[in-house]
Amino acid sequence: MKKIARVDMSTLDVSTGQVPEDYAMYGGRGLIARILLNEVEPTCDPLGRKNKVVISPGLLGGTSAPNANRISIGGKSPLTHGIKESNAGGTIGARLSRLGIKAVIIEGKPEPYSLHILKIGADGCEVLPAYEYKGVGIYQSASMLQREYGTRAGIALIGPAGEAGILSACIAVTDPEGNPSRYCGRGGIGAVLGSKGIKAVVVEDTKRSRIAYSDRESFRSTVMTIMSHISETPDAGGFYPKYGTPFMINLMNDKGALPTRNFTSGRFEKADEISGERMYEIIEDRKGEGKHTHSCMPGCVVGCSNVYPDADGHVLVSPLEYETIGMLGSNCGIGDLDDIARLNYLCNDYGVDTIETGGAVGIAMDCGLADFGDAKEAENMIHEIGKASVHGRLLGSGVAIFGRVLGAKRVAAVKGQGFSAYDPRAARTCGVLFSTSPMGADHTGGHGMRSTMDQLRPEGHVEYSRKLQIITSAFDCLGLCLMIASAVGGRPDLISRLINFRYGGNREDDFVENTGKETLSMERRFNRGAGFTKADDRLPDFFKEERVPPHNLLFDVSDEEIDTLFEFG
Repeated sequence: MKKIARVDMSTLDVSTGQVPEDYAMYGGRGLIARILLNEVEPTCDPLGRKNKVVISPGLLGGTSAPNANRISIGGKSPLTHGIKESNAGGTIGARLSRLGIKAVIIEGKPEPYSLHILKIGADGCEVLPAYEYKGVGIYQSASMLQREYGTRAGIALIGPAGEAGILSACIAVTDPEGNPSRYCGRGGIGAVLGSKGIKAVVVEDTKRSRIAYSDRESFRSTVMTIMSHISETPDAGGFYPKYGTPFMINLMNDKGALPTRNFTSGRFEKADEISGERMYEIIEDRKGEGKHTHSCMPGCVVGCSNVYPDADGHVLVSPLEYETIGMLGSNCGIGDLDDIARLNYLCNDYGVDTIETGGAVGIAMDCGLADFGDAKEAENMIHEIGKASVHGRLLGSGVAIFGRVLGAKRVAAVKGQGFSAYDPRAARTCGVLFSTSPMGADHTGGHGMRSTMDQLRPEGHVEYSRKLQIITSAFDCLGLCLMIASAVGGRPDLISRLINFRYGGNREDDFVENTGKETLSMERRFNRGAGFTKADDRLPDFFKEERVPPHNLLFDVSDEEIDTLFEFG
């Protein structure tokens, strides 16, 4: 029997009850959208009493389906002031699913300056004091929690930035080895969790509960078919395990879409030095604890993550991903992987989004507060965020606010959220996504840059982005990793079968498409209630007026065509 746990931080009371009927067939991102629509005033203060944090595994969480244990955490974003779901790998998705918990809803507002741990186990949930964790970084906090609750516990936690209400704060999730290496990074949801006085959510590991299947053998047979498709796919079964997401560096550089020096160019002269191929060489040369293949969650069969070592072979950071390399690297003119890895580590430990931080540092450099390529000054800026100084709070408030304060000419943000590592003038599908996604400029909505779409021409990108956003939102509802989308995204019948064999029923092949459409529609309804209009579905003017080398392109997909993207509902 599935349950929903509610935590009222005003009273520190926890209750667990049956899942309401209208929440029954939602999971992950879709359930977050449904709960926020039903229970949260769209105009509320994101860091106030009326907002809620929802933690939900996907519909396939805890099963034997490959790459199905991602966790979704969401609420109203303090960056965009709209809806936000951020998801990650790690272990809490599988553990919550095995405990039969469909969602954890954290609401209310605690006493000022109080800090707590939410402990979830087979015997129930309880809120415990966490005063000794106040101001402690992510890595040390995770070690302290594991000493207290065991290394098998799954943990989601915030750092000092989340405690301080830094708007770009994120949430770390422990991986299968217990490292806090998976991040719900975008949208400032770490600040929302901090506003609830929660330092960490600890989910005990239990073998007492098993996932119930309507037809276990048929589920298992379908899984084997999907596994075969994955192994035959060039990316999921080939170069992802070898190079991971950083292989995108050279791909984007070749396309002229790699953000360089605050989006003033699409090519970086040191791209080879920060590429996935170069990372592979470094990991191989340094040996030690480095890994070019690593699984971020139970059931992962792709292993696109990595462990990046220092010169002595000790772990420097894990993982070092494309988006971080692009935004803290080329976007800031920094061309050394060791420097970028150290900046990544600091962001992780303080608990701030590397993408939003890289965008803000790039703006600071563009405005003359530091030289492009100055990794030491970038490090100093991140330390200021960690200290929550006035300067640090401005940097940590995100690209939109920081750029406005500085009067910057180039502020790459939509709906208050900074761009991921794609220049939309040479990555037009991304430009359409950044314009229209209910989440703001977020690549996780389906960037489409591994396709054969001609990104240098304006035609076809709205239709393609529509398809991508639908399938991506559906995957987020199911708990599936997008790294297997190329293998099974075109086989919705297989995914529908998994749902039928898990829950019973006879859903048609259009279940996946309908799930994605409904989720996007709910998110847009919430945003409309918060005051969003078509004017919020627009890129900043400089992308339409300032040409980007080397192709000297503008973003020229028309507003009229962009406005048709969500005509499905």
